[in-house]
Amino acid sequence: MSRRRVVILTLLAVLLLADGEPDGDSLARDLDGARGGFGAAEVAATLQRANRELAPAEVERIASAVVRYSRKYAIDPALVTAVLLVESRARPWARSPKGAIGLMQIMPHVIVPSAIAGNLATIESNIEGGCFLLADNIRRLGEANGISAYFWGSNIRGFAYLARVRAAREDVLRQAES
Repeated sequence: MSRRRVVILTLLAVLLLADGEPDGDSLARDLDGARGGFGAAEVAATLQRANRELAPAEVERIASAVVRYSRKYAIDPALVTAVLLVESRARPWARSPKGAIGLMQIMPHVIVPSAIAGNLATIESNIEGGCFLLADNIRRLGEANGISAYFWGSNIRGFAYLARVRAAREDVLRQAES
């Protein structure tokens, strides 16, 4: 097994053991945003404003997945929502000319096959894959370079993407407060 795969699997194991499965009450609080943070209700409202073509069931699935996987990978759900908006404008069916797929515009070759269960074209797997990549980038490179690397990969060639994500996060948070 390659060293990279061992590191990734170890990281996943540590995250799963440290985080554990939330009990039903804490998950319900997180999903409802009842702890005063940016929860599923705020994500859902943002999604509805961004893409009126989404069915209510899709909005609920996306919002739930954003909150669940943001928590699992210890990243800000407002940041995940901002990346999702910048990458796909909240369109689960989005495909780029380069081959990136789904809400988080994941390139299938960057996900280790055993790291994420399921098809990356599904809402939940796509958001989990995006959260996994974003969290790993931020952990390794810091927030600014981690966000930039989500778009550029290891060869960061500018910061326009970072500026767009930061502006989208500010808009998301501002709208959630109003």
